[in-house]
Amino acid sequence: MFSRASEQIVDIVQGKIPQHIAIIMDGNGRWAKKRMMPRVYGHKKGVDALRDVIRACDEFNIGYLTVFAFSSENWRRPADEVTFLMGLFLQVLDTEIERMVRNNIRLKIIGNRERFSPELVRMIEQAENLTAANTGLCLTIAADYGGHWDVLQATKAMLKAQPELLDGFGEEDIAPFLSMAYAPNPDLFIRTGGEQRISNFLLWQLAYTELYFTDLAWPEFGREQLVESIAWYQQRERRFGRISEQLSE
Repeated sequence: MFSRASEQIVDIVQGKIPQHIAIIMDGNGRWAKKRMMPRVYGHKKGVDALRDVIRACDEFNIGYLTVFAFSSENWRRPADEVTFLMGLFLQVLDTEIERMVRNNIRLKIIGNRERFSPELVRMIEQAENLTAANTGLCLTIAADYGGHWDVLQATKAMLKAQPELLDGFGEEDIAPFLSMAYAPNPDLFIRTGGEQRISNFLLWQLAYTELYFTDLAWPEFGREQLVESIAWYQQRERRFGRISEQLSE
């Protein structure tokens, strides 16, 4: 299946490229366990896979890449794994920020920061500030994020800013207060690891996104697999509620 991907690279560059790709990077722990390694080893290899995908998105001039690194539900995992993931997040920010600045990548972190350590919050703010003026790929990392939380915090922020809307408001009133108001809605959603659900990720933003699922674990996903998913996306007809004849007109 993936042997055709390298032949499709020229085609996808010339064809319909998604402006925004969102990814649930699933399967790290299960990938490691199959290899008789601790789950945390899979998370480390997942960082390597993310680097490959970031480079590919930059190469294909994809404007936005959003990845689900840690959900609000992931706090329920074993304490030692959560501690490791928080440490890994801090380490990645510390080691990768210079690379992002050098490669003109803008970094955004979305989610609830209240449960993060002061050191991690400081590192997040520093990384965002250092890359704020960059004009290349916008990489968004969702950490302690949930779609329900996003809509709820947006509604609260909207009503705080415009209390007169308490008597009635619409989608256009809430949208500017969502975590990803700075980006277009994703065109392509990818989930690795074999599960076929969106797991409380970008619930508002994924309403008309094309959903691509693969059995490959995240550490097995890279540039070639990204090409394959984009080639699949290019075969989709995005109607947004209309019919095919209206699109041709």
